Amino acid sequence: MDISRSKFFRLASAALLAGWCTTVWAQGTITLHGASQFNDEHPFTKGLMKFEELVKKYYGKPVNFVLHKNSELGLEKDYFAYMNQGISVDYAIVSPAHMSTFAKAAPFIDAPFVFRDHDQMNKVIAQGVLNPIADEIAKKADVLLLGYGGGGVRSIFATKAFSDMAGIKNLKIRVQGAPIWTRTFKAAGMAPTVIAYSEVYNGIQTGVIEAGENEAAGVEQMKFYEVGPNLMQTRHAISIRPICFSGKTLRRLPADLQAAIRKAAAEAGDWERQLESSSDTSILDKLQKEGKLKLVPFNERDKMRESMMPVLSEYAKEIGAEAIFAKINAIK
Repeated sequence: MDISRSKFFRLASAALLAGWCTTVWAQGTITLHGASQFNDEHPFTKGLMKFEELVKKYYGKPVNFVLHKNSELGLEKDYFAYMNQGISVDYAIVSPAHMSTFAKAAPFIDAPFVFRDHDQMNKVIAQGVLNPIADEIAKKADVLLLGYGGGGVRSIFATKAFSDMAGIKNLKIRVQGAPIWTRTFKAAGMAPTVIAYSEVYNGIQTGVIEAGENEAAGVEQMKFYEVGPNLMQTRHAISIRPICFSGKTLRRLPADLQAAIRKAAAEAGDWERQLESSSDTSILDKLQKEGKLKLVPFNERDKMRESMMPVLSEYAKEIGAEAIFAKINAIK
């Protein structure tokens, strides 16, 4: 099936689901639809299943959940668009890169070297430093960021191995769509390009790109090690992945269910973040022991950070995130 036909059927399925959801609510049976790009073993999917478990626990009344996995309803950018419209997808984990249309500062919190380590990231979330971004997205996109998953440490996987800044010079690497990723990777001397996440494997296979960057769970799930068997431990970013919920859906629900959803999402985000951050090393070690991936120490991580920091500071000013960035940096 070619891409255009595949997209057609995804959209058709989504439209049918939208009508079906309205019908079941009208009959008094509440059914909520979630979406994940991944299978049961990925931390994102497990996080959404934990969310379901906690909602049922706190609500204490019958409520149905249908979680569409393995990109059945498209990719994260599609899920966010559906939640914005109030159709097909009620909840999902979505990368901040897909929220930039509504809040320019959103992708910034997922940019390289924004967080120093997991402890700082956890404090930033607990202290509500990200609330202004969540408020802007709620106002402009009508999508609520109710919890924060992620926690995966991102590194570069490539067709060739290298251990220093000289090795990344002119590296043709796929980056996320947010402009900050292109700018920072260019500043470090690489040749970044934006292609769809689902096209990374083929892109390396055909030579369009030489490398990508991802956390361990993504490398394993998408089998990137088959085309990029060298993983340089640049550890250039700690991912943050909000648990999102459609505002249009939430307002139609009973007040006690709304409260249960808010509480469950916050707790599920913390749970998923811990799960993902703790599984990074074990996944990579497993892949290396199986001979699927070669782990390569990167000896100039500090130099990479230094090359990117001026761009990060300049970009923060451009998009009005200077105050948020300052608050993040102030947390030790």
